[in-house]
Order: sequence, then C-alpha cells, then structure tokens
Amino acid sequence: MAYDGTSNRSRNRTFPEILQARKSRRDVLAGGLATAAGAFFAGSMAFAANESAGAATWSLNRAKRRPLIDFAPVTVAAGTGPWPAISENYDWDVLIPWGDPLQPGGPEFAWPPTAAQQAEQIGIGHDGMWFFPFRKKASSGRRFDSNNHGLLVVNNEFGRNMHILGKPEPESLADVRVSQHAHGVTVVELRKIRGTWQTVKSRYSRRIHGNSPMAFSGPAAGHALLQTVNANIPLGTLNNCAHGVTPWGTYLTCEENFDDYFGATNLNNTWVPTLSQQRYGFGENGGGYGWHAFDRRFDLSDPEYANEENRFGWVVEIDPMNPVQLPVKRTALGRLKHEGATVTVGRGGRLVVYMGDDERFDYIYKFVSDDNWKAMRSRGESPLDHGTLYVARFDDDGSGEWLELSMDIPDLASAFSDPGELLINARMAADIVGATPMDRPEWIAVAPNGDVYCTLTNNSERTTADAANPLTPNADGHIIRWRDADRHVGTSFTWDIYLIAEDTHGTEQSFSDPDGLWADPDGRLFIQTDGGQQDGLNNQMLVADPATGDLRRLFAGVTGCEITGIAVTPDRRTMFVNVQHPGNGDPAQTNFPAPPDGMTVPRDATVVITRKGGGVIGS
Repeated sequence: MAYDGTSNRSRNRTFPEILQARKSRRDVLAGGLATAAGAFFAGSMAFAANESAGAATWSLNRAKRRPLIDFAPVTVAAGTGPWPAISENYDWDVLIPWGDPLQPGGPEFAWPPTAAQQAEQIGIGHDGMWFFPFRKKASSGRRFDSNNHGLLVVNNEFGRNMHILGKPEPESLADVRVSQHAHGVTVVELRKIRGTWQTVKSRYSRRIHGNSPMAFSGPAAGHALLQTVNANIPLGTLNNCAHGVTPWGTYLTCEENFDDYFGATNLNNTWVPTLSQQRYGFGENGGGYGWHAFDRRFDLSDPEYANEENRFGWVVEIDPMNPVQLPVKRTALGRLKHEGATVTVGRGGRLVVYMGDDERFDYIYKFVSDDNWKAMRSRGESPLDHGTLYVARFDDDGSGEWLELSMDIPDLASAFSDPGELLINARMAADIVGATPMDRPEWIAVAPNGDVYCTLTNNSERTTADAANPLTPNADGHIIRWRDADRHVGTSFTWDIYLIAEDTHGTEQSFSDPDGLWADPDGRLFIQTDGGQQDGLNNQMLVADPATGDLRRLFAGVTGCEITGIAVTPDRRTMFVNVQHPGNGDPAQTNFPAPPDGMTVPRDATVVITRKGGGVIGS
C-alpha cells in the first residue's frame, strides 16, 4: 500500500561519500537488464566465497539449461485502460470479489453493506495471501496435496470510506463497524468444479476483522504497555499487508499502516503525542478513517484506552485449519509497519523470518529462532516466540551487518527497561543501533540458491544517496539483493542492487514502484507493482529470470489499481493474484470486475491465472 508519511527523522548513516566510493549506478548497470540481473558489483565475489561450491555452481549452470520464461509478454500499449491484460499464452478469471458471500447462501453484495452483512462477506483490499491445500488420499493409500481443493487465506488491507460507505467519513458507530468488518483477513474454502474455482460451504471459512478477539505471545505479552485502564481484551487486526507461511502450516498476516485508524478527539486540548507515538506516525487526525470520533478504542486522547495503539503493528499467526484457535500476535518479531514476514529455514533447522518496514527511511529486519524449529515445537515452544531480532546495516563496500536488537546491547539496555518495551518500540531500537534507512522496504523473497531479494518501492524525500539507496530522489524504486553468511542465520551478508526501475522506462520491460515479490522453486522472480507506472501502464506483474536478465510482463491490471498477492496450487499450474482498489473505488475509472457501465462500484478481487494447455505459471 502506498504511504505518504515519514516518521524516521534519525536518518542514521547517509554515506555522503558514495559518489566517490562507488561507481555511478549507470556505470554499474551498463549493458541493461541482463547486466543488472547477472553481475554483482562491489562485494559480489564474496557471494561465491561465502557459500558452498554447490550454491555457487547453481548460478553458473543456469545459463546452460532450458529458459525459465517462454511466454509472449503483454506489450506496453496493451497494458493500459479499465480492463486487465494478460499474455496471449495465458487465461484469467475472477474469484471472490469484495462483498461476495463467504459461504454459499450468505448475504449477497449490496452497496454499501451493513456491518452484519460485511462480517459474513469477503473483505476489501485484497493483498497478501496463500493457498493451503487439503490432503487427499489416493487409492494406493498415499497422501498428497490437492491442486483442486483447499483454503485461500487473503489479507484485507484497506478500503477508504468513499469506497466502502459511499461517503467521505463515517457518521455513526454503525458506519465505523462496517469499515472495521471489511478489514482484516478472509479464510475461504475453494474447490475447482468442472474447471472453475468456486467457494463451497465450509466449517473453515471465516472472517477475522477489526473486532475479532486476539491473543498475544512472546516477550511483550502481558506487558504494561499493552494493557489499558479499562482492561478491555485485545481485539482486531488491521491494515493487513503481505504475509508469510510457516513450515508447520500456519499463516502470518502483517499489520502495516495501523496508525491510520487512530486519531484524537482531544476535547480537553491536553493530548500531546509521545515520542513513541510520533515514531510510529500517530497524529490527531489519523489517516482519514474517522473511527476515533465514534469508537473510543481508537481515540488516542481517551485515557481509558491508553496503550490501545500498542496492540497493533505486529505479525499475527493464524491457523487456517483450526477455526476455533485465536489469532496470535507474535511479539518477538517486533512492532513496526510490517509489509510482510517471509519465512525460510536456515542452518541447523532454525527458523528465519525476513521483514520490511514499509515507510520512507525505515529498515529491513530479520528474526532467527533460538533452536531447530522442529525441536522447539516438540518441546511445546513456538519458534516465533524465542529468538533474536536483527536490523540491517548496508555498508558501502557491498558488505552488511545484522545488528542485534536485544537487552544484551548496552545502548539498548540503557534506553529500555525490559525486552517487552524494546520490542514494542522496535523502530526506536533500530534507530539507536544505526540501521540503514531504506526507500520503503516492502516484500522479501528467498530464492532457491539462498539469495534474498527486497523491493524498495520509492522515496520522493531522499536528498542524499547512500550505497543501498543510490537515487535522489528515488521516484520509481529498486530491488536490492543479498546473501547471508551461514545459510541465513549469520550476522554478516554481502549485497548488490538487482534492478533499478528507472532504467527500464521507455522499453517494453518498463515498470515502476516494485512491491509484491515471490521466488518460485525454479528460480523465477515474480515482481508486482504499486504506484504510478511510467509509459502509461497500469500496475502489473512481471516475471524475471535472475540468471539471464530476462524480464517479461505477464499481467497488467486496470486503471487505478494495485497488483498484489501471489499464491499457487502445489503443482504451480494455478496462480492467484489480487487486483486491489480498482479505479481507486471510482466507477468513472473502471467497473472491474463487472462489465463496463460507468455506474457499478468497482470491487477488489482475486484473479485466477492459468497457462493455456497447462504448464507452470511463469514458464
């Protein structure tokens, strides 16, 4: 989701010597996309030196094998207008638009909905998601993951008042409840019937929204800064952006711009934001939702609800297959504007979670569990509760360091009274240790060879370049790549710039504002965009082969939308992608997914993508 604010004024290291210390970006990327994708600059040789021979050989052998990408790309000319466009080798269909009934026979879409209706309907703002297949049993007795039946878990990030309510601000608590019930997460059971994906009646399908009960766990659980005077129970998850998936089959939903929902009526003119509230962007008028005018829980100046805002900004674990299990906010992962939580398994079976904090001049984080994740679970411990949180420093020689955020660091022990306070204020802790301010870190993807990629969407406020953020300003964003020592669990890494979006403009590979990101098991990199595209394009999804530099546009959305969310069936022959806020909610721009009529309100929806004649998506 695009965000226009900035709350990090520390800036930390800015590397003003960057122009002398490193080549210019155009010298570095001379030769175009193939050079940018295939050549590591500065510390690139350390990648091979720090890894096993097998990992190094992986990238060298890639050029000899059959090409990963073999589809006709959507042209720049075709990727515009009020209707999606897709490669001529692919088909698409629409699934679960906002407001459709969660269960067959449930309340049908009506605009605007009531709060009761919305609680039983697909939420708005489709974003990160994942497909959890049901296990089937073959006649041989072997069990396998179904490619035709499972649960789709979809984040419902946001929906503006005009889009949901048809008016610029709520006029009652009932209006606020409609909006709250449109946010959160949708769990829906799907089955492919006669070639078409459909929702089916299910005990698993449910909405988890702004008023659903929550649990806390980890070092900050039960902390005084998470308690309110009136002792109300924790409720709700909001601004759910990207996601993660654990090896044990649970879903991680990430709370991003949570400050948007809070404001201050400030009737006695005594409310002044604390340093912590300022660092997270809280202000008297919030993000324009107006909830605080009718729901005291979101009024920062109401003493009965002091600390309510600290209950948001977390990674939330949901068990899709257990509808009675409360969602759990995992505090060991830190409180920030989480874009996503990409999970991988590092050396020794330790769980590693990479996270971006999506705001200008904020940071990239990772969490490493204390022990092998299987051993921890066998002891009844969550690997998400016990571990170490780090924040990244990118040095200008192509090396980097993961800086520990714990009470073992003297400067942090002086600033915070206990681990819970530190994690509740993870941004401030990262400021203190000297992390590198980035250009809006978004989705993170881990490639099969161990490379880690992060999209940096843009930064119109940057005036001084540094090594990892070389443009001033950075209007169109870039993608950074690194490899950690010791198979993801080490505290050092080497890095380079993978792509700079500005350098694609005026070509058939044009894109801006990279956001969604996923690396498939073959090494393809799926890149989705969120922002004003150059060359007249709508937001889009492209597929890249990092070994060859091949980059092709697979899908383009509709006017005013964002393309986001990536999920696949186990065989990767079906992909689910989201069209978020089509037309920015304005039917004058598009009526998607309805046929054009200039009147029907556009609705966020999931798009089902398949290759004609079958085949792995992206091939």
